[in-house]
Amino acid sequence: MSNTKPIHVFSEIGKLKKVMLHRPGKEIENLMPDYLERLLFDDIPFLEDAQKEHDAFAQALRDEGVEVLYLEDLAAESLTSPELKEQFVDEYLEEANIRGRATKKAIRQLLLSIDDNRELIDKTMAGIQKSELPEVPADEKGLTDLVESNYPFAIDPMPNLYFTRDPFATIGNGVSLNHMYADTRNRETLYGKYIFTYHPEYGGKVPLVYDRDETTRIEGGDELVLSKDVLAVGISQRTDAASIEKLLVNIFKENLGFKKVLAFEFANNRKFMHLDTVFTMVDYDKFTIHPEIEGDLRVYSVTYENEALHIVEEKGDLAELLAANLGVEKVDLIRCGGDNTVAAGREQWNDGSNTLTIAPGVVVVYKRNTITNAILESKGLRLIKIGGSELVRGRGGPRCMSMPFVREDL
Repeated sequence: MSNTKPIHVFSEIGKLKKVMLHRPGKEIENLMPDYLERLLFDDIPFLEDAQKEHDAFAQALRDEGVEVLYLEDLAAESLTSPELKEQFVDEYLEEANIRGRATKKAIRQLLLSIDDNRELIDKTMAGIQKSELPEVPADEKGLTDLVESNYPFAIDPMPNLYFTRDPFATIGNGVSLNHMYADTRNRETLYGKYIFTYHPEYGGKVPLVYDRDETTRIEGGDELVLSKDVLAVGISQRTDAASIEKLLVNIFKENLGFKKVLAFEFANNRKFMHLDTVFTMVDYDKFTIHPEIEGDLRVYSVTYENEALHIVEEKGDLAELLAANLGVEKVDLIRCGGDNTVAAGREQWNDGSNTLTIAPGVVVVYKRNTITNAILESKGLRLIKIGGSELVRGRGGPRCMSMPFVREDL
């Protein structure tokens, strides 16, 4: 592969060479039942077992020849000077919604006292309990410090970070640095900002096709690279149509090589939060799909000519549309759970449709989705089955937990 660009992703299925993960950390232990909805969780994973499952996932990738990077390491390596470290802390605090001046000052002192960059990054991800801070003298407290709620955190944890697919998305040789659906996740994109601005290998070398400072939301689970010519983007609970238009104009202007985008509009709810929770590519001519979205699905073809987007709604069969755009004779849509409504609903909830393809026909899946997995194997696919009883509690599968940096061209 003759590639000198640090980011190179022109398909969903080309052999995966380099990927970024985030190993779940102390942020998971800062989840509390009373505040799960605020932090976009339905349950509390057991951290020790979640880490074992995640380590096994990472090792399965290494066993297939994939280089595994970690978000926390890249972010730490981006703080290349004391001044940059201080700048990062100040920006982090600015986005942390800290109401009290004295509290903010105490947290700043706490963070800047951490000498090791990796330890600092881990702490910013974990969040800060009020009980960790020194007592502020009464004469230094402002009104906001004095009128405090019973909420236990001075800064919220970031438990969704192990779903590295969402804060930014690699597209071609570029990256979409996203503006997230929820405030609790939007802070996650700060790490991507520092990686793609200051990291020795990635800083200033990767064009941005979307920026976190935009006002409309988009997330990486809705961004799929179907081929060197065609992208798919979901209009979902987490991604606005307006964001897609901004993204597409930038992609076409950056001349990344893509000629068309297929925009998928489907039900706007949590169980279908991203396109990749209901639709992923597993081979040249095969996709997983959740049957429940097919009835209401609308697909638009978007091209860019004469500095304007041209949008056409596609009325035909989805399989035929995909085949025509991918240049294959036919496409097989493999339904999660098969024809059984109960199995489809259960296994989609447990991310049976959220697969990570690491080479054509070689797919990482959760082993718990036995019905969908059996169907995939009957289609000739080689499955790498990983445990996910704790990881799945965050509502994400192998694709959600991984961000490709380099794939071989098809």
